[in-house]
Amino acid sequence: MDSQERFSTFFREHGTEDVEAVVPDMAGTARGKVLPARKFGGGEMKMPEGIFAQIISGSYVPNKANVEDRDMLLVPDPDTLRPVPWTIDPAASVFLDCMRPDGGPVNSSPRQVLQNVLQMYRERGWTPVVAPEVEFYLLSPHSDANAEVAPPEGRLGRTEGANQPYSIDMMNDFEPFINDVYGFCEEQGIYIDTLLQEMGPAQFEINFLHGAPLTLADQVFLFKRTVREAAIKHAMHATFLAKPMTEEAGSALHIHQSVVDDEGANIFSNEFGEPSEYFYGFLGGLQKYLPEAFLLFAPYPNSYRRFLSNWAQPVNLEWAVDNRTVGLRVPDSAPEARRIENRVGGADLNPYLGLAASLACGYLGMMEGLTPSDAITGSAYDMPFKLHRDLFSAIKAFETSTAMRSTLSDEFVDLYSAVKHTENDEFQEIVTPWERKILMFNV
Repeated sequence: MDSQERFSTFFREHGTEDVEAVVPDMAGTARGKVLPARKFGGGEMKMPEGIFAQIISGSYVPNKANVEDRDMLLVPDPDTLRPVPWTIDPAASVFLDCMRPDGGPVNSSPRQVLQNVLQMYRERGWTPVVAPEVEFYLLSPHSDANAEVAPPEGRLGRTEGANQPYSIDMMNDFEPFINDVYGFCEEQGIYIDTLLQEMGPAQFEINFLHGAPLTLADQVFLFKRTVREAAIKHAMHATFLAKPMTEEAGSALHIHQSVVDDEGANIFSNEFGEPSEYFYGFLGGLQKYLPEAFLLFAPYPNSYRRFLSNWAQPVNLEWAVDNRTVGLRVPDSAPEARRIENRVGGADLNPYLGLAASLACGYLGMMEGLTPSDAITGSAYDMPFKLHRDLFSAIKAFETSTAMRSTLSDEFVDLYSAVKHTENDEFQEIVTPWERKILMFNV
């Protein structure tokens, strides 16, 4: 069955009326088109390549390489076709790969950035395996951007008065919402596993089953949309902002990662079940290159607020076994399940870019035979802070990185850096409530 037959069969079996044709943008949000199912595949789909030069507020950066804002060709990936469970009329969604008229890929597309990194692994006969963990907050509806956000009411109008990590009772407060999240995910083939109450009020973490990186990036992308839609259905908002509440825990996106060979063996373990040279090389690569890739894990000014406290947030790139104070944790596991958990990223990262960057850093470490520092004992929070403290320093490290350019492409690094420079300039123009309250009449 060719692609068009697969689409037609799916639409007929699901009674599909509309199709959401989706391109993930630089922020990891959905751009694209909605069209009637009967017209889907009836001709070429195009969209301006300039969507990747769009910043989070909706404006654009100057794109000197594409001043004419040319069209790119959109090629549907039939393996990503799935129903959209929250729409009134039956709808489906599908991811689009972005191509140039000459047949080459658009390397500034985040989904393509990840595919390019995965190709480097394929050329070595390797396949990365990942399992993300995503945190988010539920919030009461509000419209005042200057007001502090608040958790929503649970049963009998009750709100959390204290932080209750791992509380079953707190999760029961939002059982209808949680049931819809699981139901929506099941309909879309999003394979989520454990849900738990996190550190903050109405803060949750969801764990994904391990699998192929591109599939998991698609699932995380869709999961964020799903959570927001389920929250709206129950008169709440959901946010993946890295630090949405003052003096509360930030939200992270952790990445568990390992690599298997053509026979399915985990290359992080040797024949004796001990950590292999590849394991140490991958760790060494993360330690050496994550500072240069940090922008992709902390992409907004708000992202850096998450590191201001020790609410289970890393402050350096130390590593240890079964120690959640480090930036690079190695879970205590059997040799065949040996993996490395990258705990640096915030929930606000683009899943395609976060996975691509983490895997690229590890790949470079294995290729260069790097050796990590010694594993630590005790708390890494007591050790020096070694991460970037602001967006500007992260941008400079990223745009001048030879390693990032060699793995993610010059085209992507240049454009993403320009996007972030523009966003940072826009942020710096804003006078905050703290400045008006504290500085206005005291300086």
